[in-house]
Amino acid sequence: MGKWMLTILILIGLALLTHYLPFSDFFRNLDTMIHESGHALTTLLLQGSVMEIELYVDHSGVTRSAVSQPWAIIPIALSGYMMASLFAWLLFALYAKGKHRAGLILMASLAALVLLLFVRNEFGVLWLIGFLIFTILAIVFGGKNVVGKWVFLIVAFLTLEESVFGPFSLVYYALSRPGGAGDATILSNETPIPALIWAIWFTLFSLWCAKQAITAFLGGKRRTEGPLRSRG
Repeated sequence: MGKWMLTILILIGLALLTHYLPFSDFFRNLDTMIHESGHALTTLLLQGSVMEIELYVDHSGVTRSAVSQPWAIIPIALSGYMMASLFAWLLFALYAKGKHRAGLILMASLAALVLLLFVRNEFGVLWLIGFLIFTILAIVFGGKNVVGKWVFLIVAFLTLEESVFGPFSLVYYALSRPGGAGDATILSNETPIPALIWAIWFTLFSLWCAKQAITAFLGGKRRTEGPLRSRG
């Protein structure tokens, strides 16, 4: 089976299975946090200012920022979905190297940083505190054993699913109401390229990252389950 077909089948299976996973909605906001952090980081790199990030219960979010150069809006708008896709890939790359504890520490560190610097709305603050508590407990009590490994994989797969289906939903919005397609609409307002094309770009990029992530996962799984060799 080709890697692209395998990627698509796994993503469909994830969408079906995680629908029945308790508390899955809670962990899906990690993708939103990374998405909005991508906007914030790019803004700061372009010498802009970030006023605040808001995270919402419906897994949406917004980054309020200001830049001095109009062209800077383009890389800032590009960075959200692309950063989320790359982060999902990174999580599976860490898993493939047996570094799931480092992945949990990375999640907790980013959540703490975003909480301290940017997030001020009530739901966002409460979610980040809850996520921090959960992640720290996973690091302390399960970071080096199978419990921590499974916790990491559940969060990683939910993040991967969100990183792909978010851009897919953007395609739908770009078709049905182009003025409400989020970052794709912002990019269409700043360039001659329509929102639908930008939404398709985000989707293709997320699928490519998902393929890399799943390839890393399967490679890491094979190494974990490979034959034991005695040392001579």
